[in-house]
Amino acid sequence: MRLRLFDTARQRVVDFYPSATFRAYVCGITPYDSAHIGHAMNFLSYDILSRRLEQKGHKVYLVRNVTDVDDSILPKARELGVHYLDLAASELEQFTNDMKALGIRPPQAEPRATESMDQIIELIQALIDDRHTYTLNDTVYFAITTFPGYGALSGYSERLMSRLSLDRGGDGPHQGKQHELDFVLWKPSAPEEPEWDSPFGKGRPGWHIECSAMAIHAHGSTLDLHGGGTDLVFPHHECERAQSEAATGRPFARHWMHCGVVTMAGEKMSKSLGNIVFVRDLLKEYEGPVIRLALMSQHYRRGFEWQPDALPSAQERLRRLEAAGRGNGGADPRPYLARAEAALDDDLNVPRALDELDGLAGSILAGGPDEAAPSALAAALADLGVDLDTPPKDFQ
Repeated sequence: MRLRLFDTARQRVVDFYPSATFRAYVCGITPYDSAHIGHAMNFLSYDILSRRLEQKGHKVYLVRNVTDVDDSILPKARELGVHYLDLAASELEQFTNDMKALGIRPPQAEPRATESMDQIIELIQALIDDRHTYTLNDTVYFAITTFPGYGALSGYSERLMSRLSLDRGGDGPHQGKQHELDFVLWKPSAPEEPEWDSPFGKGRPGWHIECSAMAIHAHGSTLDLHGGGTDLVFPHHECERAQSEAATGRPFARHWMHCGVVTMAGEKMSKSLGNIVFVRDLLKEYEGPVIRLALMSQHYRRGFEWQPDALPSAQERLRRLEAAGRGNGGADPRPYLARAEAALDDDLNVPRALDELDGLAGSILAGGPDEAAPSALAAALADLGVDLDTPPKDFQ
């Protein structure tokens, strides 16, 4: 069965046709604070997708960037009285440890914005040369009217885009700006902010151009898949798509995958709101596989309200699966595995796949004639990144 995934740009589930080497770019962290459970859900989803594609015979080359210079990290570093790169290094180390504990494998490449300035400047220059920009008050803007497809990824109205742009870091309408949705490619640095030399003046890049430059440098002009949270659809990914395609003349991504937002107390988890559950804190009380299973009980693109009782339930589930992995026999595992794989191929329906493996575990705990059932269960869970305390045996 071919894997099918929801594509944001087409607003429907479609057959997914990755290259033999699956080339994906997932927007990573801005390392100014620790990873929360919403981050974990996002990166877990791409981890499971990568594992599934490997099972289908693809090689995976996943790039996940680090935004280590941006309008969030710089004020946080000033507040703490530390260098912004020192803050980034410490938070990135914590993030890496958190993801490892959850069984989320590291990407094949993890470029940093501060190490990609040559590529960023080169891309901006290409846009200037092709007349997609203008300069206002020493700030280089991308002119959205030069790219007729602007807004097609999100499908949002101009009114909604205007509101979201202001809410999510845009500078809105002001005197001299050609269109209120035009976005910054390069701007002068404020006092005490880092700055780089460029043909268009000393300064630093805007947020959106960083990801385009890192993605194109890693993969070339067209990716198999670009991913992130649904909160990145606009403006970040819309702007990425516009500037990348304007510069290269080619589609930026064949498929756009977005993960739903995790909320708490009715609001999106946000460092600014303070309604955050940090992974590092959960790991003080629960094993990584427990947290992973709690997140895997939710579908990647639906979004959900985080409930503290999810972890005790996941812990009970893990203990039951571990007990089944140590069993002596159960029902024929092949129908369960086939249904679990079909669920994964149906828009990465991990909750349904887990239900099938729960069913197999139940048959083992009830006792059955097929001695291969426990090792088959362990192998299927390992494919999902959940390693039981007994190593899986080969299962044919």
